[in-house]
Amino acid sequence: MNKFRIGIDATNLRRGGGRTHLIELLRAADPVRDQFDSVIVWGSRRTLDLLVDASWLDKVVVPTLEKGLLRRTLWQRFSLSKVALMADCNVLFVPGGSFDARFRPIVTMSRNMLPFEWRELRRYGFSLLTLKLILLRFTQTLSFRKADGVIFLTDYAQQGVLQVTRPLSGETRVIPHGLNPRFLISDDDLAQRKLPTKGEPIRLIYVSIIDQYKHQWHVVEGVARARKSSGLDLQLDLIGPSYAPSLNRLNAAIAEQDPYGEWVNYWGAVDYQELHSLYAKVHVGVFASSCENMPNILLETMAAGLPILSSDRGPMPEILGDAGLYFDPEKPESLSMTLLELLASEEKMTILARMAHQKAKAFSWERCAESSFKFIGQVAHNYS
Repeated sequence: MNKFRIGIDATNLRRGGGRTHLIELLRAADPVRDQFDSVIVWGSRRTLDLLVDASWLDKVVVPTLEKGLLRRTLWQRFSLSKVALMADCNVLFVPGGSFDARFRPIVTMSRNMLPFEWRELRRYGFSLLTLKLILLRFTQTLSFRKADGVIFLTDYAQQGVLQVTRPLSGETRVIPHGLNPRFLISDDDLAQRKLPTKGEPIRLIYVSIIDQYKHQWHVVEGVARARKSSGLDLQLDLIGPSYAPSLNRLNAAIAEQDPYGEWVNYWGAVDYQELHSLYAKVHVGVFASSCENMPNILLETMAAGLPILSSDRGPMPEILGDAGLYFDPEKPESLSMTLLELLASEEKMTILARMAHQKAKAFSWERCAESSFKFIGQVAHNYS
């Protein structure tokens, strides 16, 4: 019987959610359950060193991948197919979304909605980043059209991308990613979580990069409105790295709404390994993004057992469902009204927190790995 071997191109997975996805996918993989014999991954040493060590996993360091975008692109174009054939791969998985390889069959992934939503892309004006996103729109559209299979993370993402690419010739599948279990608090811890008492500061947390489509400045204004109209001591913690023009906009909003530094706290980037501990210190989670593929941060906030105020855009209603309250992320008055609605009912806060926590339990990396490898195997079988 022939061995089933999967090749994975980690050429473009150098940081962020794409690399995390591959790390967790392989950690949760089970060759017997997922019906493959071995996996070989080509990538940079920094990426491969983070992958699980397993007898069925071969990690091949490609020195060229350390030498810039052009060299990586040329290696993928002229060498990837050759090494995949030499390794006797039955299928090639390219989770980075863009490829220029002749090997078949190929399965790829959609992870970034910014290139496919003009309204969001235009927020960056005439800039190098805008040009980069337009180029990415072009390359990923070509890749998705050439692929034998494409994985989407949400129904929203699939529908949005297909509006640009039009129907694809390959197979498609929606497979949500998993949740890091350290964010999922126990049912006992959730039951013991205390609501803010009368007169106690009410702490809100918004974890995300300070960026054009994250709208932290509108959140600051919305919370300021709620403070003024209710008299409540609302404290806002903003956590995440920053895109410089957006940070300037946020700082201007803070200077206007909280000139004495009494209630807005921007902590900058925090180590990902420490994030889960921060959720235990607050009362309400906020997520105000207007462009997402599948929002890790929203899922982590749900798992932390917090009542959540969420943007009504993108895939957020698909993920959170009826377990949260929604607002328009570009209208501070919408956030203010929704926040006060939530705080007016302790029962609502408790019920929504429990519902969100329960929904988060459905997102496991084991389920993601099983569904992903099953789909990859199906594409290979149908191609042969």
